[in-house]
Amino acid sequence: MEKRGLRSTEQRRVIIDKLFEATDHVTIDQLLEVVRAADPRVGYATVYRTMKLLSEGGLVHERKFGDGFTRYELADEEAHHDHLICLDCGKITEFEEPAIEELQERIAARYGFVVQDHKHELYGLCADCAKKSVKPGRARTAHR
Repeated sequence: MEKRGLRSTEQRRVIIDKLFEATDHVTIDQLLEVVRAADPRVGYATVYRTMKLLSEGGLVHERKFGDGFTRYELADEEAHHDHLICLDCGKITEFEEPAIEELQERIAARYGFVVQDHKHELYGLCADCAKKSVKPGRARTAHR
């Protein structure tokens, strides 16, 4: 944090520690719950402001997956990934696919476009929810 010009406080350190322990994209409320288990004095506003500062400082990415919640994940400049978002259960799966990255680069080059950042999100049903939604003998397809 100090490298990015952000003052480190005890409460911010607890928030960051819990963020590093998270195994998923967390909302402010989810993060607050685990932070308060470690330090009950930490309030919603402190977590919110800290996440905004970390986002503005490039240490975390804010993600909005269309469900009304802002989620956060640690920024990793070395490893880009994309997301599969289940519209039924909300499960978010990260994936990396070099062929997609190469195609995006070729398309950008074709138009003389210099990409600075991008995100690729696919919305649909995860395998478990897709199994539950398909009736025996009927295939489920989606066309747009």
